Amino acid sequence: MNEARSARNERVLVVDDDPGVGESVSLLLESIGCQVELVTRGTEGLARAQSGEFDLLITDLRLPDRDGLSIIRSVKQAGIDLPMILMTSFSSIDTAIEALRGGALDYIIKPFSNADFRHAVERALDERRMRRENAMLKRNLKKAFSSNKIIGESAGIKRVFSLITKVANSDANVLIQGASGTGKELVAQAIHYAGPRAEGPFVPLNCGAIPADLLESELFGHTRGAYTGAVAASEGLIREAHGGTLFLDEISELAPALQVKLLRVIQEKQVRPLGSKHVYNTDVRFLAASNRDLKEAMEKNLFRADLFYRLNVINIVVPPLKERDGDVEILARHFVDLHSRRLGKRITGMTEDLRHFLHTYHWPGNVRELENLIERAVILADGDLLSCMDFAEIAPAGHQAMPIGQFTDDAISQTLSIEGYIEEFVRRYQHLYSESELAAMLGIGRKALWVRRNRWGLRRGGARASRGPAVVPSQPGPGHASDRSDS
Repeated sequence: MNEARSARNERVLVVDDDPGVGESVSLLLESIGCQVELVTRGTEGLARAQSGEFDLLITDLRLPDRDGLSIIRSVKQAGIDLPMILMTSFSSIDTAIEALRGGALDYIIKPFSNADFRHAVERALDERRMRRENAMLKRNLKKAFSSNKIIGESAGIKRVFSLITKVANSDANVLIQGASGTGKELVAQAIHYAGPRAEGPFVPLNCGAIPADLLESELFGHTRGAYTGAVAASEGLIREAHGGTLFLDEISELAPALQVKLLRVIQEKQVRPLGSKHVYNTDVRFLAASNRDLKEAMEKNLFRADLFYRLNVINIVVPPLKERDGDVEILARHFVDLHSRRLGKRITGMTEDLRHFLHTYHWPGNVRELENLIERAVILADGDLLSCMDFAEIAPAGHQAMPIGQFTDDAISQTLSIEGYIEEFVRRYQHLYSESELAAMLGIGRKALWVRRNRWGLRRGGARASRGPAVVPSQPGPGHASDRSDS
């Protein structure tokens, strides 16, 4: 009993004019940890139910001034989110069924066993808790996917913010265009969760990720046996998105036949599953995205013009990262903080050389590439500052970066890849400096340097002459933030 009391603390309103039944019900509720308020008249019960102070209402059917069924109907009509249970005798089973239709969650037939009563109560309370958790989850999702989570201060991204704000409260279809990795789905989520459909589902579908022969069933649904392998019926993603938003990513990959069917759904707001004779009404907002120029595809007869115009009521173009001047470093700092906290690492910032690299690299993979590189750099980092060396492990082969450092010999004073710089630096100075000194000059760990030396076959030959403290060559390695002149 103590376990039950510690597990629950819900408030239950009981409306019953029979003292014996009221006391028995109260004791049973208290035995599972509930707080109970007992009233004997229906009018008082309705007033207390409408106060919003309770998690469950249990009412008898027959009361001195009004019946329990009218209380249930009144609470339901008032729009109060309160699960209700009707207590009735076996002879009034038809009334109990009517109570279910009127808004009651369950009914209990007198006389009832203690076990049956507890089961009905716990089921009702569990359902209420689940509804509250779902509502909280939806609120959190709305907050998580609001436009505030789209990070940036560039003019291009501010235009995207402005359009999201303007279109969110409408039901207009939106076409989101931009290169891969720019965050088109994040824009779609922001539109959904900032608008009146936020309480409904957000259903994403990548049209290019599902084989064409399965995509029709995935979208429109099917009946059991509609085709070979259809062992169970499926309502399809369009019906799943009812009351919410369907996000069709890479819409250009949709086959012509499916484009026709999708157009009909958008126009008629009805969908018919494969193999079915029934048509279902749909209430869905359509958001579509493509990394291709759909207008150009339409002009080349690769995409239906009528579907294009249906989807392109509002057009949002998400700029590539290379055109978002100043946003790269803002995003990088955000991802460093995000993944450092997630991985439990203490990364406090970035070196000047890395900041220069972020601004000069052309970012073909856009924001997605930046986040992936930052996450991997945080994982591999040895120190508390990220430097270009943390990116060297994962930079694409042959990538031409900015001039990170220069050697004193003009013959090799040129723009090098990060890895090329390290290799040339080690070849030049490996016989003059110790392993620790080389690693310190380059801003990397000894293990990272050892791995590279083995890969390149640059094993140390012979002992190094003893001398005083190391002097860094004319320009510092990539891990340093400032230059140092020859002494």
